[in-house]
Amino acid sequence: MNKNLREGEALASEVSQIASTEISSDVELVLFPPFIHLTTLSGSIEFDSNISIGAQNCSSHDAGAYTGEVSAEMLKSTGVKYILVGHSERREQFGESDELLAEKTTKVLSEELCPVFCCGEPLAVRESGNHIAHVSDQIEKGLFHLSAKEIQKVVIAYEPIWAIGTGVTASTEQAQEMHRSIRLILADQYGIDVADTISILYGGSVKPDNATELFSQPDVDGGLIGGASLNARDFTEIAKSF
Repeated sequence: MNKNLREGEALASEVSQIASTEISSDVELVLFPPFIHLTTLSGSIEFDSNISIGAQNCSSHDAGAYTGEVSAEMLKSTGVKYILVGHSERREQFGESDELLAEKTTKVLSEELCPVFCCGEPLAVRESGNHIAHVSDQIEKGLFHLSAKEIQKVVIAYEPIWAIGTGVTASTEQAQEMHRSIRLILADQYGIDVADTISILYGGSVKPDNATELFSQPDVDGGLIGGASLNARDFTEIAKSF
């Protein structure tokens, strides 16, 4: 929840300008602004083919008496291609359950949009050694109702909650361990051929100075960038790490 409309437009424009000359077309960038920015950004900025817009959240309902909610269909009409589902802040601050997130994932897919399904563990779970089981449970409850064809349309973002906004970053070994575990969890359900097609992003205090090492890990396919995305140069430097 940052940037008013004009500030958001300026930030997105700066990212687009840098990306057009400095970032490989093989790297896909997705910007996830607040709802109020979506129509303006879709209509006023000439994004290159490797830049898309996504929404930070959506309702599990199609329409009706749900004041303050925004449906996946509404978001699609603004031109977004991606929707975040189950971001750690939605889970922790707004009490979104695994069952609700499963419903949201289905709604996003029904509109032929890509859900970016977030999962991750808090510090207490990490310290107890139950982090893999915790994330496995989130994935099973949130995604395993999908068919093999549907799951390949999902992007997964691993968020070590203990490393978000704390300045602490998971080591490359910790990031790779969890990302590999997620891929094996998916392989157990859908087969390794399907699991290998699914992008798994890392979202835990990624910065320009640690991005290259994190993204060099074989099962880390990209990043879900938080605070660093509020600075166009930092965000694009991270993207250039691929």
